[in-house]
Amino acid sequence: MIIPIATLALAAQLAVAVADNVPSFNVEPLCRGIAEQGGLDLEPNETVPQSINSCVASEMDIRKKLVQEWPTFMAGDKAECTSESSAGGVPSYTELLTCLEMARDAEKPDK
Repeated sequence: MIIPIATLALAAQLAVAVADNVPSFNVEPLCRGIAEQGGLDLEPNETVPQSINSCVASEMDIRKKLVQEWPTFMAGDKAECTSESSAGGVPSYTELLTCLEMARDAEKPDK
C-alpha cells in the first residue's frame, strides 16, 4: 500500500513541476500552414517565407508575455490550457494565452 501512495505523491509533484514552466512549442508548422493558406494578409506583397517569419516572431512575442504572466495563472488552468493549445499537434502560444486569460477572467467575481 505504501508504494502506490508514494507513486501518487510523486506524480502529483511532477504534474505541478510541468505546469510551473511555459511550454516550448514548435510554432513553425502552424505558421507555415497559415502562410501557405494566405492567412497572413497583414503585409501586402509579403512572400510565404516572410509571412512564416512574421508569424513565428509574433508567436515568440506572445511567449515572452506568457513567461512574464505565467506565475499569475492557476496550476490547473496552466495544465488544461497547455493541453488544449497543443491538441492536434499544432501548438500555439496565442491560443494558450487566450485560454489562460479566459480561465482567469471566468474566475473573477462579477462586479
